[in-house]
Amino acid sequence: MSDWTPKLNPAVDLRRLPLNAEEGFVLSRLDGHTREKDLPALTGFPPDKLRDILTRLVSQGALLPGTEATSPANTVLGANAASAMSAAGSMKPHASASTARLEPTQHASAMSAAAHPSVSTASAVSSGIGSETLATDAVAHGRAEPALDASDTEPLPEAGDGADDEAGPVDEVPEAIQGDYRKLFETRLHALPEDQRVALAHGAEDPELSALCFDPVPAVIKAVLENSRVGLAHARLIARHHRNPVGLEAMVARAAFASDTGVRRFLVRNPQLPAALFRRLWAMRRLMEHHKLTVDRDVPEQTRRTARELLRQRFSTGPSEEKVELILNTEGRALGALVGMPVDGKTTSLLCGRTYRSPMLIQNIARWSAAPPALIAHLLKQELVRRQPPLRMMLARHPNAPADAKRA
Repeated sequence: MSDWTPKLNPAVDLRRLPLNAEEGFVLSRLDGHTREKDLPALTGFPPDKLRDILTRLVSQGALLPGTEATSPANTVLGANAASAMSAAGSMKPHASASTARLEPTQHASAMSAAAHPSVSTASAVSSGIGSETLATDAVAHGRAEPALDASDTEPLPEAGDGADDEAGPVDEVPEAIQGDYRKLFETRLHALPEDQRVALAHGAEDPELSALCFDPVPAVIKAVLENSRVGLAHARLIARHHRNPVGLEAMVARAAFASDTGVRRFLVRNPQLPAALFRRLWAMRRLMEHHKLTVDRDVPEQTRRTARELLRQRFSTGPSEEKVELILNTEGRALGALVGMPVDGKTTSLLCGRTYRSPMLIQNIARWSAAPPALIAHLLKQELVRRQPPLRMMLARHPNAPADAKRA
């Protein structure tokens, strides 16, 4: 598969296209960011079959043709270029005239498509699912998923090894389609005996497979995970909606799911996420990631409390660079959760090697009881502190302030 990123064509009303179930399902997994080579894991289709589906979608106008040589349309074009040129060379005059007569019609069709307003992905997929089960319950409107990033902290200046991978886009199933899946489970599948649901989950296809992700019974969730068609989209549904710790444990037992950005986001917002599982998954994450969880209002209080404990543990043993990054990026706000936590000599040296221009940062350090004496002395020399007596007074009152500053 290639690095081509399939994108919906905004000038085409997808509801007017004759999409089959497979094409509609693939469209439901496209967000404009997911690359072609990542789609097999999301859809469960083999690469060859998925390439054929994408090629059909491009030819129907549902997807924008890729500019890369590796896109499905260009791959087909490259494979048939020689024969096409040969055919063009041997084409009879009346065939050329026929082609010329088609051009105005094609132009008019393109202008007509451009005149139609674009539709949401959820609307397009609702019409393209093509499943008899969902056809009667399809929702024709889409609702955008709210942003999942915590807005209380600033982004990291750079992303190195183990950086915050929670900041990227998440390929989320639209709310309208999730509602269809949930309704399908509640109205048709939930009434089946548990053993029948388990047997069905082993070989089910979408939309039934996605609907079974809403099953509250861990045995059904385990059967879903054993299905050869299961992908990241199903794992994200389980992480978001399943409310049994046993099922969540079974889901994260697969490394590909446990490391997925979307799965991790929905897990920390799941009120049934066990503290032990959270510790195992986040124990070695960066300090900034722990802090973001402690201030994210969408995270349950139990998980936020565990994140605060992990933050303190990681702060006492983590790299000095991460400690400095946490203090500077949050302008010292994270220090409120680090009362009594001292820093090592390297962290102090890194903090003392900077020029400080943020009054908020200086105030928060002045309130930090464990601020090292060298850092207090360094802050007292800053131009901002010399020009603002209240800041100098706060630093002078710190227990670790130099004696001459206290006398002054």
